[in-house]
Amino acid sequence: MAVPDVHPLDDLIQALRRLPGVGVKSAQRMAYQLLQRDREGAVQIARALDTALQEVQHCAQCHTFTVGHLCAICQDEGRDAARLCVVETPADLAAMERTGAYQGRYYVLMGRLSPLDGIGPRDIGLTELLSRTVDDGVQEVILATSFTAEGEATAHAISEALKSRGVHVTRLARGVPIGSELEYVDLGTIAHALVDRR
Repeated sequence: MAVPDVHPLDDLIQALRRLPGVGVKSAQRMAYQLLQRDREGAVQIARALDTALQEVQHCAQCHTFTVGHLCAICQDEGRDAARLCVVETPADLAAMERTGAYQGRYYVLMGRLSPLDGIGPRDIGLTELLSRTVDDGVQEVILATSFTAEGEATAHAISEALKSRGVHVTRLARGVPIGSELEYVDLGTIAHALVDRR
């Protein structure tokens, strides 16, 4: 009988290590917990992940995650269509929504400029963003990219591209710590940064 090249437990540990912030020891603890004490939880996670992979897609308008063609925010006619908040990821959009401080629409870049990694303006949908500001009659674009070097470069590139289009561009205030990822910042800080944007 042939011995498999990779033991299923090792395969599970390696799969769990793909999650952000999960090292070998954390992945091992999770794998042992699921297999030894919570097999029902493991089945629930596997089913939920399988369902999400099959049903969740990107919104055709803002690019956040949704199960339909358009997300609930893009379908909400009560949102202020004259304001467009640009974020890097769906997680950043969710963080903004949890503050309750913003009632406009969104555009999710699905990343940020990073020339060293080969990520340029096309990769983050800059052309589509510029078209959307014109087509939808956007009057203000709020740049809510992270305060990392790449996030700042992305915000600068978008701001420069919008200058000649008559769109008012603002940036989250510096209440958000420099070098932080928006999804990990506390909600009060995000809310104050949004109110004090420039």
